[in-house]
Amino acid sequence: MHNKKVFVNHLGQTTTHPLLLEIDHAEGIYLYDKSGKRYMDMISGIAVSSLGHGHPRIKEALKKQIEKHLHVMVYGEFIQDAQLELSKNLRALLPDELNGLYIVNSGTEANEAAIKLCKVFTGRSEIISFKGAYHGSTNGSLSISSNEKRKKPFRPLLSNIQFIKLNQIDDLKLITKKTAGVFLETIQGDAGVQIPDRNFMTALRQRCSETGSLLILDEIQCGLGRTGQYFAFEHYGIVPDILTLGKALGGGLPIGALVAPQKILSTFSHNPELGHITTFGGHPLNATSAAVFCDILTKEIDLSEVERLGQILEQMLSKHPAIKASRRKGMLFAFDMESSAQVAKVVESCLKNGLILFWFLSHPNSFRISPPLNITENEIVEAGKIIYNAIEESI
Repeated sequence: MHNKKVFVNHLGQTTTHPLLLEIDHAEGIYLYDKSGKRYMDMISGIAVSSLGHGHPRIKEALKKQIEKHLHVMVYGEFIQDAQLELSKNLRALLPDELNGLYIVNSGTEANEAAIKLCKVFTGRSEIISFKGAYHGSTNGSLSISSNEKRKKPFRPLLSNIQFIKLNQIDDLKLITKKTAGVFLETIQGDAGVQIPDRNFMTALRQRCSETGSLLILDEIQCGLGRTGQYFAFEHYGIVPDILTLGKALGGGLPIGALVAPQKILSTFSHNPELGHITTFGGHPLNATSAAVFCDILTKEIDLSEVERLGQILEQMLSKHPAIKASRRKGMLFAFDMESSAQVAKVVESCLKNGLILFWFLSHPNSFRISPPLNITENEIVEAGKIIYNAIEESI
């Protein structure tokens, strides 16, 4: 049977209009289809492949780990070198107080664990999230996400959740001593790269401290160098109580992480015992890849270049009159157009011309860009020209 028919008829589908590229292999910032056509990956698999595809250090480390062992025990029982190395390399990027790491399989699992942790640690049940939020598609993560169209078919979801507005300091009074945790993407991704004000973030941190509510920052998409800092919260001079990570952390393999002070994280070990468990969390292959990713991030990625090259691309595209607005932090971009139909035309034109863009679930009038962090200036300029011409074709 033809590959596309097998894909459509026998694999679970997420939409009725998949892109249907038949991928053969990938290297650097490029994907190659079965016919040999090359595509610039300007979304990094939705902010996953932040070092591009097939980084030699990651591939070599994975080969060595395969020779040692694969899964040996559920997470938290055996001491494994890959997990220890990941803990060391990730903690080297973090503030000293965020010294505990719980490894799971994905970003949404990290948020599920964070929901449980803030409740059990505080003894409270109320969760506050933000309008525009996207924290994942599992039951709890969907409950603290705000897109009602995507939530309604699955109700009832978790109860006792309130949504407040980003950058509205008056809304912070809704955080009280009944609030277990406040969840916020440090830069809201699915909402179209919505960026908090520094004053708001300072006030949010202060309000959570005053009420004893835990501040949980979701940096699954915006963390690990994407915004020109190792973590987006560094732009604001604050530190969360809990940090959730995923996507880029795995270096191309599936992983998520819950990061918190060990005094908070250890609650899972005794209240109750086995308060959170995972079979494949911390899998040695995924942990190996993540450990090497963190090391590469510190040794090979110039974060000032992330910002500089991001500025170049934003300036190239935002000058087009069809771009109504743009928002950017580092190499996380949203470009607003008149309609979702125009965005679809831009994505289609780019695909035809060998470049991959994508849209936002909850902000359909915008297209997203999140290229590999190690993209070169020549590649940024080449991509900018292709996208600019696609915008021109869309109007």
